[in-house]
Amino acid sequence: MLLHLAAEFDLQRDVGPWLAERGWAAALDTSENSSALHVVNVERNGKIIYTWKGNQRETHIGLYDLQTKENEHLYMFERDLRIISCSVNSERTLLAVSFRQYTEEERVSRLLQSVSKYLTLLIEIHPINNVRVLKAVDSCVRVQFLYPVEGRNTSTESRLLLVSEDKYIEQFDICVAVEEHKVVIQNSGQLPRARVADDLIWAQWDMTEQRLFYIVPKESRCTLKCVQFYPDGSFNSILESHLDISVTDTRVKLVNFGYDDCQDQDVTSTSLNLRVFTSKAGGLCVCCSLASDIPDVIIYSIYFLHKGYSKTFTVSLERTASHQLKEVAFLNLDYYVAAYLPGQFLHLLNIQHPDLLCYSLFLTGEDARIDTLQNGSIQSPLMSTILDGCIGRIYAVSISDSALLEFLQKSKRDSERLAALHCALLCVRSTADLEMKIICWISENLSTCHSFDPIQEFIVASLYSRMCSETHNLDKLLPYTSLLDWIGVIPGAVCTTDIISLPVLEFQNSKGFWEKLNSNLESVKYAEPHLHYHSNVLRREWQNLSEEQKEERRTTTYLRNIFENAKKVLSHLDTWDSEERLVPLFQEEDYQQQLLMGLMVAQLKDHLMRHLQYVGKKKIDQIVLDYVANLLNLVHRIMKEVWKRYRLHSCIFCFDERGSAAEFAVFHIMSRILEATNGMCMPLPPDLDDTEKNEKLKFSIVTRLPEALGQKVRQFWNHPINANLIARKYVKLLLEKLGSRQCSRPISERRPVPVEFLPLNYLTNMLAEIENQGVHPYEKQDHVNVRFVEEAALKHTMMLLGLKYS
Repeated sequence: MLLHLAAEFDLQRDVGPWLAERGWAAALDTSENSSALHVVNVERNGKIIYTWKGNQRETHIGLYDLQTKENEHLYMFERDLRIISCSVNSERTLLAVSFRQYTEEERVSRLLQSVSKYLTLLIEIHPINNVRVLKAVDSCVRVQFLYPVEGRNTSTESRLLLVSEDKYIEQFDICVAVEEHKVVIQNSGQLPRARVADDLIWAQWDMTEQRLFYIVPKESRCTLKCVQFYPDGSFNSILESHLDISVTDTRVKLVNFGYDDCQDQDVTSTSLNLRVFTSKAGGLCVCCSLASDIPDVIIYSIYFLHKGYSKTFTVSLERTASHQLKEVAFLNLDYYVAAYLPGQFLHLLNIQHPDLLCYSLFLTGEDARIDTLQNGSIQSPLMSTILDGCIGRIYAVSISDSALLEFLQKSKRDSERLAALHCALLCVRSTADLEMKIICWISENLSTCHSFDPIQEFIVASLYSRMCSETHNLDKLLPYTSLLDWIGVIPGAVCTTDIISLPVLEFQNSKGFWEKLNSNLESVKYAEPHLHYHSNVLRREWQNLSEEQKEERRTTTYLRNIFENAKKVLSHLDTWDSEERLVPLFQEEDYQQQLLMGLMVAQLKDHLMRHLQYVGKKKIDQIVLDYVANLLNLVHRIMKEVWKRYRLHSCIFCFDERGSAAEFAVFHIMSRILEATNGMCMPLPPDLDDTEKNEKLKFSIVTRLPEALGQKVRQFWNHPINANLIARKYVKLLLEKLGSRQCSRPISERRPVPVEFLPLNYLTNMLAEIENQGVHPYEKQDHVNVRFVEEAALKHTMMLLGLKYS
């Protein structure tokens, strides 16, 4: 199961023993009345309000503190009431309760037509004292105290939201005072109130950030609005967004204003099943399931308001009994939103990067099962939290790294592999063990991924995850994928994408979420994809600079700065990894790679300076150094894990006999790393220097290369062994080209000072004559000629004799 649930609160476990100790064991007997004990609200500070029936059917209200693990009895009504809504202020001095006094049948039978159906009370509970009636109406009312500041000291003011089924919301201001060790309400007359919203058909309370989202119908579509409440007691409308959602049922639907038990869930095909979710990175999503006229078909839409488009999914269900079909439950997992239909599917949609469907996971069957969850009342009152109202449990939800890894290993589709890989690297808290297992999977599946390069995705996604938490807006400037687009589909779901209007924000000097959302919207306006750093310019500059350096056309000052950048990166790396290196890297001054390294530092720095000017040059310098150093370290990490996995304890491949299967596998992976980094113009860690040990390793690698590739590689290896190899090959080819033709006569010596070594003189003269006949096997390598052969032969001979060649 991909989602892991840990029960943070369980009515039977955390409240049951406390009730039994006090003689209320009857509340735990659910055989007669399954709603006897159930959760009615979850407050911002983690306190859970629940209700139960006593031995004489009296109605009790209690509170459980998640932090202290203690229960507290708040209030008791002496008769059997149906609690609709309940909330306690942060000081636990006031309790607001809304309940149904009688059913319609009871009112008629008892001739109580003049008595209101619902009653809303404000009760002093420190200690229990006066009771005030806030509402006595025939429409349902819900209540919610504001918690404007976490952990504030005792306040003389409390503010209460009252949400009416008659489509309005108002705020009550309540002043309290301490009189003879009692906290009492000061207001003698009507409590001051202010209208917050009118004409709404849907509302959702965000207890963490103290925000109210609500929807009002407007002609043929709806308008989503948001009211932000502040610590000083003020509030204002801060967001407005038009949604193309058709609503036929205009009854008010409320979310997170208390929780009914599962028996009272009234789910109809026309009711508005909608949730608004926010993310820490400034994401704002509206999740909505739409009515479908086709049997066994579910349609739901996700409006990515922070991106300016929506995606609608149509899913054909397996045949099932109609009574088993429930609403799609939407869950907030921060980096993802989840659409869950028990027994059918679990769809994790990437909020941060919703443009490519391959970064979302659509699961069915056993993979989609969420253990212990019932088919009934599933709510997401807090981020990464699930409330199962049927059994009264609150779960902390996380993505299981072991299940995700298992899914990655068994997946056959590239879209599922990409989604699982990115989820593991960007969402799940990466550990050294998880990273090692992912590298192991990559090494086994290099040839089975057809639409993406797993090495490229591992490097890019890991860099993105490591770096973007450092600085705000960095996530919009660094690449998160090597893919430019994705034309695949999600098996099991049909997706359509629509452009939507961006929400309008009205705020001044607001920090936190609203600032991040505004930044996301600005990025959309200025064509966000173009903000991400790309290696195209880097590749061009690297190639141009390499050519210009050969011709010595570029100034030494410019090059000096480039190589200085590379030295800073390498010195940065040295401070990270002081252990003895199993993989022979970071041991040589590699000109080409240091040139690329320095250029990447320079260009990435320019890119960030254009968009992050407020961060400052010193901070950007550090970000860039970290980025390039992390890149090199990731390549090193891949090779290190591969070396360990295949137990190559020595850095030398076998070169005097046929290589082992392990050596072949590692060599293949190394070539794929080279291919992957070259494809994205990424620098590599410096290669080996020319110690005797490393020379053997290089030679073993070169001799294993295919002939055409080996010939290209040998052009760049300036070493006597390589020169000797090229010279021998050249002589062999010349003689083969000569065939049966005979040399007419030896030509005169070409060296200013003839070498007194007659066999070599004869060979070079003969080869020179063959060249004069127009035979030249290395036409693209002008430096490989008879003179090159002569130099190589002399150097090799002197080396064997232990003499110095000058």
